[in-house]
Amino acid sequence: MDPVLQLSGIDKQFVGVHALRGVSLRLFAGEVHALMGQNGAGKSTLIKVLTGVYGADAGEMRLAGQAIQPGSPLEAQRLGISTVYQEVNLCPNLSVAENIFAGRYPRHGALGAWRIDWARMAAQSRELLARLNLDIDVTRVLSSFPVAVQQMVAIARALSVSAQVLILDEPTSSLDDDEVQRLFAVLRQLRGEGMAILFVTHFLEQVYAVSDRITVLRNGQFVGEYLARDLPAPALIAAMVGRELAAQAAATEPVEALRSAAPLIEAKGLGQRGQLQPIDLALRAGEVVGLGGLLGSGRTELARLLFGLAAADQGELQVDGRAVKLNSPADAVALGIGLCPEDRKTDGIVAELSVRENIALALQARQGLFKFLPVAEQMQMAERFVAALGIKTPHVDTPIGQLSGGNQQKALLARWLATAPRLLILDEPTRGIDVAAKQEIMDEILRLAGEGMAVLFISSEMNEVVRVSNRIAVLRDRRKVGELPGGSDEHAVYHLIAAET
Repeated sequence: MDPVLQLSGIDKQFVGVHALRGVSLRLFAGEVHALMGQNGAGKSTLIKVLTGVYGADAGEMRLAGQAIQPGSPLEAQRLGISTVYQEVNLCPNLSVAENIFAGRYPRHGALGAWRIDWARMAAQSRELLARLNLDIDVTRVLSSFPVAVQQMVAIARALSVSAQVLILDEPTSSLDDDEVQRLFAVLRQLRGEGMAILFVTHFLEQVYAVSDRITVLRNGQFVGEYLARDLPAPALIAAMVGRELAAQAAATEPVEALRSAAPLIEAKGLGQRGQLQPIDLALRAGEVVGLGGLLGSGRTELARLLFGLAAADQGELQVDGRAVKLNSPADAVALGIGLCPEDRKTDGIVAELSVRENIALALQARQGLFKFLPVAEQMQMAERFVAALGIKTPHVDTPIGQLSGGNQQKALLARWLATAPRLLILDEPTRGIDVAAKQEIMDEILRLAGEGMAVLFISSEMNEVVRVSNRIAVLRDRRKVGELPGGSDEHAVYHLIAAET
């Protein structure tokens, strides 16, 4: 079978960065093809070349045997190449039907050009969504639907232009397990209809659940193309990182001395009406406490209360046995509390500032506006953390927005380590980063706890929670339903989540 889409020898350079070097890719009709690689491997750049965001400096692209060179995403779409991105890039204030046909509204009237045919647009939208086994009111605004439905609408828009190739860039990062399975059912259906699907993800189990073929990139270069059934997970990881990974460290139940130690920080009936039911939780120095729970269980809401981003109206928070009130994050920082937020792009990094400036932000805020950190001191501090955490950046003065997701996450971790916090709250610290960077961050968490720091660890990946935690507090429906000791497995956490109240 000839490939529907074939890329050969693709090169792309930016100032000081050779992002792609002779990369190849073949997509076949009726296959789901996973594109794998560490952050910074070149996956996003390759997709942007393929969809006309960037022009290739060298190489050739062929679609159905014909040479193509899309000059924009719109041109790529017209050629039959549609992309659904990690962040749904639709218009939340428009209806579902308007989003599906934005820029291509069906019209009627004289010469068919002067009035939108709303009825036909709604009917065609319902037909497209029916292909995806979705029956919703297409006249409602998109923002009234959950993210999983919005993803389906984005796919329906891609199908509406008679796409031959569908590119899915991290489509599952904001979905729960049931929503992921529904998405995979749709992908299998589209695969059965003969579509070529390029699937980008950091979740290894998802690769093997839905993919037929895998292409691996490393450092901007093509490593290989494999049939998924012929490439076991350890071999895939080795291809991605260029070496076998060392065995992962794991936390265990804390020793009796740690369990009986006085809490560093303790929430007593801490809650916020409408957001979080009153919770009791003790955090001790040298201990990693995991928060187990599904999306919407209240994990992030608890993190926000503990960092002063939201105001508790129930219970109290104690630090070293003394009741404190957090009126703002500045109060939390002054008490030695740090937070790496769930959405690093929106709430964490300042993309236009350098790596150095981003690392220095929290320490500068704690010192105050009128006690400026000298640039030489910032430089020394940034270079120390870049080396210690293995942050890959051309220079500490490189804008942090140019770094891969994993390296941005490490820089956020460095920001708080620079303040020497007593409690570090990590909300989804491994989301959207590659398997090697995940292991490095997880091992760093255990090292910090070993040095006496208290860590509150939040992750949607339950295997990470059970591996890194000395103790697991389980949440459901925005309240705490129990605790499990270190060494518990995922099944124990899920059993407690599902237990009757």
